Amino acid sequence: MDLLEYQAKELFREMGIPVLPSQRIDRPRDLKGLELPYPIVLKSQVYMGGRGRVGGVRFAENTIDAVAAAQTIFNLPIMGEYPKVLLAEAKYDVQQELYLAVALNRSIRRPVLLGSLKGGIDVRAAIDEMKYVVVDQEFSPFFARRLMLKMGLQGALINSVSAIVEKMYRLFLDNDLDLVEINPLGVSPTGEVMALDGKVTVNDDALARHPALAALNPKAPADPLHALDKLTPQTARSPEVVSTLNSDGQIGILCNGAGLTMATMDLVCQSGGKPANFLDIGSETHYSCMPDILGERLENGLEAIAQNKQVRVVLINLVSGTVSCEQIADAIVRFLQHQSRKVRSISEAREDGLVSRVARNPQLVVRLVGSHLAEAKERLSTTQALIIDDLEIAVSQAVSFTKQTKKPT
Repeated sequence: MDLLEYQAKELFREMGIPVLPSQRIDRPRDLKGLELPYPIVLKSQVYMGGRGRVGGVRFAENTIDAVAAAQTIFNLPIMGEYPKVLLAEAKYDVQQELYLAVALNRSIRRPVLLGSLKGGIDVRAAIDEMKYVVVDQEFSPFFARRLMLKMGLQGALINSVSAIVEKMYRLFLDNDLDLVEINPLGVSPTGEVMALDGKVTVNDDALARHPALAALNPKAPADPLHALDKLTPQTARSPEVVSTLNSDGQIGILCNGAGLTMATMDLVCQSGGKPANFLDIGSETHYSCMPDILGERLENGLEAIAQNKQVRVVLINLVSGTVSCEQIADAIVRFLQHQSRKVRSISEAREDGLVSRVARNPQLVVRLVGSHLAEAKERLSTTQALIIDDLEIAVSQAVSFTKQTKKPT
């Protein structure tokens, strides 16, 4: 179970991790009774990432501007999700932004400390510079300080940031969490540190041991990952599973992770393509993202996207460390085999005069990052799927296919 930012920051506050004065906003008129001094920042409280890129984070200098900004944010869907609540916070003077996280690595079954000198929206561009420390024995401050040295922190920041990592780990351990993330951790010109954004993922299997956490989100939106587990032809069109974008779009997008999904959609639009729909099958930080489960969700996700007859091309962009590219390729092959059987059945029915339209499979353009890539390429070489290493080239090819293919009539 993912928590919203304001819920995660309540946990931070209880643990002694520094956070800004804030106030929950349930409706725009609540800002008339705001207890925070201006200027403030208003943040959309949704479960998706990338809020700042699409207008879900706005600054306001006074009440009139704040009310107007809140009305805009409440009516702004982010990857299909509308916020039910906003978070108002005091504005913070930032000189530097860091990235910190404590995550459960299921491939090695150990917690991992993550850190980068480039936080905020720059963190994904600097993924190769991410430093990590595996907690392979009982935790001690040594692990946090080791991460600080790997990150290249100096002076007083070593102690202040290290202390925050220690509190993050304690929060992670005490509450059976899968992820505790601060992005960014703001550093002021005076060296003060502040958790400016936070993400917490609770292990669903541990909720019975933590009723206070379970009560934080009793009416959470349906998890698209669980919906995929139970996907049937009757439920495949559910907006809780696949999010529709353009009625005249021809490209379906399937990725793992909200940030990767948004970045892929941006590239498709920049290349002149029109996404018809998209699906995030879940990142590896999700508690149940095991190889066999990921394969099932990938197959079900492709089936759901292909339900839209407007989709002519499906762009698959998956980055994996736990699941090999060969296992992903096997899932794609199983989907294609299932689709081929359906096409043959429909074609036979057409020959008998039972249907009037020729069935078509969408073209698959696949970009994979992970281990056993060569084996995956060989596995897909005998199929209609086109596997391309470079993401920009893959996007360009997907857009090109839509221009070569006529829309169905």
